[in-house]
Amino acid sequence: MSEKEENVQHFLDLIKKSRLGKFKIYIGMSAGVGKSYRMLQEAHSLLRNGIDVKIGYIETHQRKETEELLEGLPLVPRRKLFYKGKELEELDLQAVINLRPEVVIIDELAHTNIEGSKNEKRWQDVAEILEAGINVISAVNIQHIESLNEEIKEITGVEVKERIPDIVLKMADEVVNIDLTADELIIRLKEGKIYKPEKIQMALNNFFKAEHILQLRELALKEVASQVERKVDSEVPKKEIPRHEKFMACISSNEKTARNVIRKTARLASYYNSKWMVLYVQTPKESPDKIALDKQRHLINNFKLATQSGAEIIRTEHSSISKAIIDIAEQRQITTICIGKPHINLFNVILSTNVFNELLKKLSSVKIDIVILS
Repeated sequence: MSEKEENVQHFLDLIKKSRLGKFKIYIGMSAGVGKSYRMLQEAHSLLRNGIDVKIGYIETHQRKETEELLEGLPLVPRRKLFYKGKELEELDLQAVINLRPEVVIIDELAHTNIEGSKNEKRWQDVAEILEAGINVISAVNIQHIESLNEEIKEITGVEVKERIPDIVLKMADEVVNIDLTADELIIRLKEGKIYKPEKIQMALNNFFKAEHILQLRELALKEVASQVERKVDSEVPKKEIPRHEKFMACISSNEKTARNVIRKTARLASYYNSKWMVLYVQTPKESPDKIALDKQRHLINNFKLATQSGAEIIRTEHSSISKAIIDIAEQRQITTICIGKPHINLFNVILSTNVFNELLKKLSSVKIDIVILS
């Protein structure tokens, strides 16, 4: 592409970006902190100021305070459909686009749409609405962020099934934390403002333990701080040009190890507001005609996870994994290589870590950092 063509393309990209709707996300440490309530308060404020705002989808969970705030707000009728013998309701994506409000409120960003919907996930519906030039205000809990999945599981003992890729947060123009102390949240729970009476004790014994809430609160605060830092980096002029970090996650066909490396590298890249990629080196023993079907399936799933988390995928064939890693790292000007901790014990430490030792040896001669992820 010539310099002239590049300039034209850059201008077209700017025009396209300017036509996108603005995206605001309220984030909280758990259910019940008041995200839906805050969105409805904002809707009333916008309406009073003459803004055409509509409620595309709100989930009140039959909470009295939240339901009362719905009064006087224009609602977009939900799309009704039958699934497994039950009538269910979904956000009506096409109705929102046809009505073209200035602002639309869409709750439960991590929601999985009913089978047969145009998009699998609600965040994909939101992306289409933004592309149509409509501004969106939405909400999500910290436990629904893809790269935090393992940390959430360690804290709460629960694996959250409905998740949003980290790239969705990067789409946001503004991320706002709805914060409460652990004591305030537990009081709200005991007063019946979050769940029905029969569910309160179970919640207190599990997800809503004070130590869990504190850890989730810390994650939420860190996430919003990271978003603010990214905004400062992109919008506030700098006197000095900082070093541009570039991360590369090196994965194998081991499903769990690769998934963890991808998620943790995504967090690092998000923190540094940097580009990152995922590298898989296919050795002769994992050629298409030799690799086991389950390993092939794991690789495909992990490539999908990486792409949704904002990574570029690099696949290369080489008999030496360490040499391939170094070659690609130098070609792509990688600053930090992220790998999983080798699975070793005292008996096979020398035999099992050839790749690891060779990689360290090669890295000692170049200016590339290495991060070993547990």
